[in-house]
Amino acid sequence: MTANRTAPASRTAPPANSLAGALLAWYDRHARSLPWRVLPDDRANGEITDPYRVWLSEIMLQQTTVQAVKPYFEAFTQRWPDVRALAEADEEDVMKAWAGLGYYSRARNLKACAETVARDHDGVFPDTEAGLLALPGIGPYTAAAIAAIAFDRPAAVVDGNVERVISRLRAIETPLPAAKPEIRAATAELVPDDRPGDFAQATMDLGASLCSPKKPACALCPWIGACAAHKAGLAETLPKKAPKQAKPTRRGMAFVITRGDGAVLLRRRPPKGLLGGMSEPPVSAWGEDAAQNDLAQVPDALAGLGAAWRRATGDVRHTFTHFHLELAVWRAEIEGTPPAPDGHWWSAACDLDGEALPTVMRKALATGLRD
Repeated sequence: MTANRTAPASRTAPPANSLAGALLAWYDRHARSLPWRVLPDDRANGEITDPYRVWLSEIMLQQTTVQAVKPYFEAFTQRWPDVRALAEADEEDVMKAWAGLGYYSRARNLKACAETVARDHDGVFPDTEAGLLALPGIGPYTAAAIAAIAFDRPAAVVDGNVERVISRLRAIETPLPAAKPEIRAATAELVPDDRPGDFAQATMDLGASLCSPKKPACALCPWIGACAAHKAGLAETLPKKAPKQAKPTRRGMAFVITRGDGAVLLRRRPPKGLLGGMSEPPVSAWGEDAAQNDLAQVPDALAGLGAAWRRATGDVRHTFTHFHLELAVWRAEIEGTPPAPDGHWWSAACDLDGEALPTVMRKALATGLRD
């Protein structure tokens, strides 16, 4: 059985003239304090790194900012303090707790991964990249990050901040994403055998603080003397990025209906696909040529409610990874307290905050309910 937590890292003197050593010395003084991180001094004093917290933070941080993740991480770890607790949680509760964080397939994979670790690994995370890659929802980057940070494996951990740091350090002018293999190889050459987890976090911190996208603070950087881009005056131009393709715009209709007691009609999206398993008011199909004023698009399940629909003021606009979405919001009120159609439920107004509603659906409800 693999160890579930890493032993304290040593604080031995770094090798002379070593890039890794210079960065680790900088990190020892300037490491960011984050809820999921064990700081260098604390590790030296015996505090151990919990792979569960590292894994949870890395999943949450995918395409999401540190500031956005912090409250979600703290809420998750208070409610489900270890992987077994999360494995035993109700999936709907997990989706509700994730609501607003985006990229909802992460939440479904999070639950599946916790169940796999609890069932197949006796609640202990594998401590190698290969073992971690076999778990649901863990790709090459996340496996490397967990292996390095949680288990001090010498893995090359390359996120957006690291891409910027390394592309500047080595003056890699190949545009992203084509430059990714070159950047990863350059990172791997720098990873030290001693404290690889701290090195990974130090490189991220360097990119998040000094080596910023615009106006990097090169004078304060521990790698200024070795930075090829700084020497060539190219730092602010790197990394180069290939031109982005224009995103299409899809359109659709959202139907916000309330009954006499103020409850709002909701349904659950299919378990797979975009926003899978999340809650929503009934919506029409989305498409680039979809109608937004055609009440023939009202879902058949709502026909028996006898609603008189009117268009709400203002449309909802939201951007997903691959397309923009515009929703025309239609509003209706019905008298009494009829039962919900099959596959739907009435959610009391006071319960809406606790529903597993993604941001775009919260926007639609807010638009429909304010009229």
